[in-house]
Amino acid sequence: MNKHVELKNHQREIYYFRLRLVVSIGFVLVLLAILLARFAYLQMVRHDHYQTLAESNRISVVPIVPNRGLILDRNGVVLAHNYSGYTLEITPNRTADLEATINELSTLVEITPKDRKRFRKLLAERRNFETLMIRSRLSDEEVARFAAQQYRFPGVEIKARLFRDYPYGEKTAHLIGYVGRINQTDVAQLEENDLAANYRGSDYIGKTGLEQSYESELHGATGVEQVEVDSGGRAVRRLSRAPPVSGNMLVLSIDAKLQEIAFQSFGNYRGALVAIDPNNGEVLAFVSKPGYDPSLFIDGIDTQSWDELNNSPDTPLNNRALRGQYPPGSTIKPFMALAGLHYGERAPDLAISDPGYFTLPGSSHQYRDWKKEGHGSVDLFKSIVVSCDTYYYGLATDLGIDRIASYLPRFGFGKKTGIDLDGETSGLLPSQEWKTRRYGQKWYAGDTVSVGIGQGYNLVTPMQLAHATATLANNGIGYKPHLVREVRSAHVDENHAIGNEPLPDLGIEPAHLDLVRRAMVAVTRPGGTAVQAAAGAPYHIAGKTGTAQVIAMKQGEKYDEDQVQERHRDHAWFIAYAPAEQPRIALAVLAENGGHGGSTAAPIARKVLDYYLLGKVPQPLPDVAEKEEEEHD
Repeated sequence: MNKHVELKNHQREIYYFRLRLVVSIGFVLVLLAILLARFAYLQMVRHDHYQTLAESNRISVVPIVPNRGLILDRNGVVLAHNYSGYTLEITPNRTADLEATINELSTLVEITPKDRKRFRKLLAERRNFETLMIRSRLSDEEVARFAAQQYRFPGVEIKARLFRDYPYGEKTAHLIGYVGRINQTDVAQLEENDLAANYRGSDYIGKTGLEQSYESELHGATGVEQVEVDSGGRAVRRLSRAPPVSGNMLVLSIDAKLQEIAFQSFGNYRGALVAIDPNNGEVLAFVSKPGYDPSLFIDGIDTQSWDELNNSPDTPLNNRALRGQYPPGSTIKPFMALAGLHYGERAPDLAISDPGYFTLPGSSHQYRDWKKEGHGSVDLFKSIVVSCDTYYYGLATDLGIDRIASYLPRFGFGKKTGIDLDGETSGLLPSQEWKTRRYGQKWYAGDTVSVGIGQGYNLVTPMQLAHATATLANNGIGYKPHLVREVRSAHVDENHAIGNEPLPDLGIEPAHLDLVRRAMVAVTRPGGTAVQAAAGAPYHIAGKTGTAQVIAMKQGEKYDEDQVQERHRDHAWFIAYAPAEQPRIALAVLAENGGHGGSTAAPIARKVLDYYLLGKVPQPLPDVAEKEEEEHD
């Protein structure tokens, strides 16, 4: 049998072999060219970029938080300062298991449920800052215990930080305010104002009071430090340092001792007091009672403390001096008297007969005077001295609400004073237009009657009333109230005094001012409603008492303080300035549910005046002020 034998073509096989070899070599050469090109690109074109990345792994840029500026009173007494303390801090991205790490740490250092809750909150709000605090204010023993075991806790370290302290606590809480941890709202606002870079590394920012209003002065400028670190993130050596600039110091017009005396003089009463130097607008005392402990808010207030403050019937978080709005009661009468003189509706020697009530023309409704039998013949001078309601019912009716609403804003009623604190309210000076807009109702003549004695829709803040009194004391020349008198630079020998800003002269007829001022002096003398408060004073006090109704009484119903719940009792007001001839201090005092101004608010004012003018430190007021039956508003 024959077989077909196919012979191999060696020439063709060699050809294909060589072809495959050339292709393979070509492919390798292309890959090598690509690799060389990539090397060249990285080494030459992208050299600077990757060198920067390498340096950033080797060099850590650490922000240096500046010292926050101090706050001092006018005599150099410290009202807010910083102290150093140790904190235990965690860098989350350098910690494998946060929960396990915290549990281990708690065997060395006490970590409470409150600390854990606050840490989780900080973690949720985390910004691009280096560390988060798990514990603050560590003791030396706790620091030593952790330091001995620190090698077990990568990403955990002890830091020395500055903490804010408020030596006067609740006595200055509504004035100084407090700092708190920076939250997302703060971050958004800082970024909006292009200030985020200056807060890198900062944990705190002013939240209320002067701490908030003067944040830009108090914070300072953040510094930067470049540190070389090893592969474990530990610092090896410092490469460069741009030091921080401490915040500026605030020197206030407040007298700390006067502030303390004013606060304590309220005893168990809630209320507010604002005292002003009428010659320049400097605020000498600014009290809202009750206060609160501002240190509770620095690291984040716990739920229990927040509930206690927020749900307290005494509303300690309410800044009564700045935001509290109350009917002014009879303290409005000196200003109403000036309006009557200005518009010619009353003459100094014009007297009315007071039978104990006022009847609106065309109406049978009687508006009662506080004195049932009336005051007999009453002229303008006497109307202020005895606080005759009937006189001012008639005066308000003759003036009309439009002229009242036009004149009283000259003294600051119905608008903000512009004091250097955020959150001021404007009170309420009603008008026909306001009532229509607010309630969709027309203005009635009876509404005007109530406004004449500081009731009805009338609302003022203690700050407003103190400012109005200071303007009256200074012969109609007012100043914009302010708390900061000087800003002292922390890094250069430079002080910036806050100028006293005079307001436009009200142009009040001197004879009118003289008449009203003499009547206010007579208020504190025999026959006046505040005679007891000025008894034995070696200086002359000009004042006016006031009682602001809290609940409305029915027609013919008699108010009996002893039969009314404490929180439904009338508010007690007293405005005053002294010495009457050359005033150095003007003030407004409000005692919530204190009853009569002459027996409750005026004695508080007397203690403040005695200290400021005589240096006399008073004995504490009794818990419950005695009611002087012969006095009213």
